[in-house]
Amino acid sequence: MTISEKKIYPRTGDRETVYLKSVITDQNIIVGDYTMYNDFVNDPRQFEKNNVLYHYPINHDRLKIGKFCSIACGARFLFNSANHTMNSLSTYPFPIFFEEWGLDVKDITSAWDNKGDIVIGNDVWIGYEAVIMAGVTIGDGAIIGARAVVTKDVPPYTIVGGVPAKQIRKRFSDETISELLNLKWWDWPIEKISRNIELIKSGNLSSNLMLNLH
Repeated sequence: MTISEKKIYPRTGDRETVYLKSVITDQNIIVGDYTMYNDFVNDPRQFEKNNVLYHYPINHDRLKIGKFCSIACGARFLFNSANHTMNSLSTYPFPIFFEEWGLDVKDITSAWDNKGDIVIGNDVWIGYEAVIMAGVTIGDGAIIGARAVVTKDVPPYTIVGGVPAKQIRKRFSDETISELLNLKWWDWPIEKISRNIELIKSGNLSSNLMLNLH
């Protein structure tokens, strides 16, 4: 059992920040170790209720978040039931009101377009009040700007922002990104991460650093 599974609050006296894995109860929300959520408006333990929206069991869609992610206050994940279908002549959700219109309840999911799961990689930083839409995959090491609305996949180690979110720049060179994705430091044993925290923090992926990290 990891540290992030044993306790809810990472810092003594701080009740605005939680290890997200420790407060999740929905089996369709999977969160990695040490991923944290901060909320200075609502109780961060209510993440499932306040931040994961339109996430209904009938769709079988999932929210998957990797390890060591940082999720800021008010970030929201909008799932498939938030969509209205664009495949019919009207966007009005007639199937939801099946009783009113004499429709078959089993066809209720035809009221919206199902774009699939939301998948967040490891070491991702999601900024204040950012919105992640259904079907989006965000790569390892990416940064999502404050109040960005992410409608498309985000490559690893890429910074995006705006509405809709667009690429601002890559965090590192393609060569460094490739090395980091190969390194996968977030999958190391905790003891190894602890030994190498200063090297991870350095921001300089030199050849000597790579040798030390391996």
